[in-house]
Amino acid sequence: MKLCIPAEAGGLDARVDLRLGRAPVFVFADSETGKVLGSAPNSQDRQAASGAGIQAAQTIAETGAEAVLCANIGPKAFRVLNAASIRVYVGVSGTVADAVRAFAAGTLHPADAANVEGHW
Repeated sequence: MKLCIPAEAGGLDARVDLRLGRAPVFVFADSETGKVLGSAPNSQDRQAASGAGIQAAQTIAETGAEAVLCANIGPKAFRVLNAASIRVYVGVSGTVADAVRAFAAGTLHPADAANVEGHW
């Protein structure tokens, strides 16, 4: 499964960013192998005056990611990902590698709603 993890930088050692829409980078990893498939800068969404979460979610949906492992997500970004049938896992912390390992171990559970308000 193709995972997307919003991070402070690219690679497995990067820290998971606290905010989906304002994360500097989206790291994509394979859930089975744990290997990084690539990364994409989030510079456009990061600098947006508003709607960063929605734009980030749309960008993620276009990549073919099947799940997002993030620390926090607002309601609008959650709705976009949910509409695209992308599962969202919140409360993720540590490094990208930690997030991928937690997913593979089954310790993360899909969210049924956003865990923060927009513009927090």
